Amino acid sequence: MTANSASLGESAPGLLTRERIIAKPGFNRWLVPPSALAIHLCIGMAYGFSVFWLPLSRAIGIKDSVACPDLSLVQSLFTTSCDWRIADLGWMYTLFFVFLGSSAAIWGGWLERAGPRKAGVVAALCWGGGFLISAVGIYTHQLWLMWLGSGVIGGVGLGLGYISPVSTLIKWFPDHRGMATGMAIMGFGGGAMIGAPLAQLLMSGGTLFSLAPIGIDYAITLPGFRTVTAVGVWQTFVVLGIAYFLAMLAGALGYRVPPANWIPEGWTPPTTNNRMITKNHVHLKDALKTPQFWLIWFVLFLNVSAGIGVIGMASPMLQEIFGGKLIGLPDLTFTQLNETQLAAIAAIAAGFTGLLSLFNIGGRIFWASLSDYIGRKTTYYTFFVLGIVLYAASPWSAHIGSVAIFVLCFGIILSMYGGGFATVPAYLADVFGTQYVGAIHGRLLTAWSAAGIVGPVIVNYIRQFQIDAGVPREQVYDFTMYILAGLLVAGFLCNLAIRPVSKRWHMTEEDIKAAEADKAHAGGPIGSFGIGRGGLTLRALLAWLAVGIPLAWGVSVTLEKAVLLFS
Repeated sequence: MTANSASLGESAPGLLTRERIIAKPGFNRWLVPPSALAIHLCIGMAYGFSVFWLPLSRAIGIKDSVACPDLSLVQSLFTTSCDWRIADLGWMYTLFFVFLGSSAAIWGGWLERAGPRKAGVVAALCWGGGFLISAVGIYTHQLWLMWLGSGVIGGVGLGLGYISPVSTLIKWFPDHRGMATGMAIMGFGGGAMIGAPLAQLLMSGGTLFSLAPIGIDYAITLPGFRTVTAVGVWQTFVVLGIAYFLAMLAGALGYRVPPANWIPEGWTPPTTNNRMITKNHVHLKDALKTPQFWLIWFVLFLNVSAGIGVIGMASPMLQEIFGGKLIGLPDLTFTQLNETQLAAIAAIAAGFTGLLSLFNIGGRIFWASLSDYIGRKTTYYTFFVLGIVLYAASPWSAHIGSVAIFVLCFGIILSMYGGGFATVPAYLADVFGTQYVGAIHGRLLTAWSAAGIVGPVIVNYIRQFQIDAGVPREQVYDFTMYILAGLLVAGFLCNLAIRPVSKRWHMTEEDIKAAEADKAHAGGPIGSFGIGRGGLTLRALLAWLAVGIPLAWGVSVTLEKAVLLFS
């Protein structure tokens, strides 16, 4: 009895092991995307951290910031008597995306071996735990703890959480690779739409949910943590940290991987002679030796560099270009507006930023799904050609004073920015096969880290140079737009140069079997094995509602702000 129990204990896989999450007959593959969305909607709050900057800049002074003009950056990390400058807090973004790219690159290979569940749990611990460490840093007024918590440890959680579902979804949906990754990565673009307004409510209080629009007198309100002696940020970090950890943990535990040689029931791989979709696989250690990897790296880098700089300057750009036109005073430029008028156009610009977020999210699922039909290479051709035209046309739309055309131009540009992220995993799978696509994608995300530095530098420094040279505010972005269009020309040429990987880099059958053996689910015939069936079952409906309701709430809040843009 004891011996048998011990034997069973030795053979039973652990809760987080890859063997434990191999799907069994009857499993519905449509349960996997909501799990991925649960994680991506949480880590997507990285885009919304600016909601904390203003209250944190007066954490000591409460009403007014306690400024110390001679404080160095190093001193600001340890001071307890001076409020933090927004510029010092802004370094969090750099830490986020540097550690996102580096952690994805370093641990991408481990993720392929360990499986998405273990990686998702580690991501939940890092991201949620990072919030709690930052809360301690805010409470004790130690900026270095915030950088360590959310920036470094949270950045590692970002990287692991971002890539954890990629290869899994591609393997579950070989018939819709683009759509599958688009559904998950859409969540990263939408996370701030939920997290930022929720954080604002937790800090300041307000209505979370109301049925008043349909005539029912019912509402859920939050009191807010802000008091006359505290800005309420550290408490908000604690609540969000716990909530994000639990949501990400639920998503990670919901992951399943298909067994080796699984294909959807009734689906046969296409027999078209599309040379850009390989039936072979390239090992992780060889992928970086190919020119195709570096060409796709530059394709992503150039597409993201052009878009990410615009995201960071969207609000001031709209205000400075159109000035009084936004509030019916076309004769007043930005520098001629008074404080009340500046506050009014700032609210309108916030609607513009929110609208760009919606285009960013929609573009992730739209372009990635479209790529399943027109091909990944053609999709990127579209990004670059259409992007060049739109960037070049945006100064014209500003000069004729058309807010609508200007907004439409940048809405489409941001949809392609998001679409680039969502389409590139499927592009990698087409070129390198699916065996190590998650790890290869992790290496590729270093392009995002680099673009996160280059893009904002181009936009911010050229803007400042133009201002210093005496260029009118409404024209300071013209030259920048032409530079960004030039980046897309280079991206077009890189995409043009991508060809199928040489056969000498392809894995042999023995290599593939050895790789599958390492993952402990090798061998067996090809088929569906009764796995992946089922559409919108009750369980799948509940899973989708769990991620869909928060996302719908975030969209509704964003649309309310966006209405100001056209009212």
